[in-house]
Amino acid sequence: MKDRDEILALIPHAGSMCLIDRAISWSSEAIACRTDTHRDPAHPLRRGGVLPASTLIEYGAQAVALHSALQAPTGAAQRRAGMIVAMRDCEWFVDRLDDLPPGLDISACREAWTADALTYRFEVAQGGHAIGRGRFTIRLG
Repeated sequence: MKDRDEILALIPHAGSMCLIDRAISWSSEAIACRTDTHRDPAHPLRRGGVLPASTLIEYGAQAVALHSALQAPTGAAQRRAGMIVAMRDCEWFVDRLDDLPPGLDISACREAWTADALTYRFEVAQGGHAIGRGRFTIRLG
């Protein structure tokens, strides 16, 4: 398991923009994370007090960034930055996140990779029920 301080050292998202509290488990292909940050009244992506369901894209992207960082060789001098270049099949089953109970489970699974790009699918669940999912293609810098 990785806690928030360890995650902050691995991904480029700093301070309150780091949305993942814990990495629960991971393998070479997938990662499972958990967070309660959607309940934070000072969440940096809230607008007018509301955290829209579209924010699930950022939760998924951070799980992907963390998985990618955990797959880098130990002691790697520099991790390659990535940028989302395509999103597909994104769907939400809730309108907002801020009114959900604590405990979002974020999973990401790598579907394909090359030296220059990664494709992942992600899902966010609350209480065992999917609240959103989608796919990313990430170009590595």
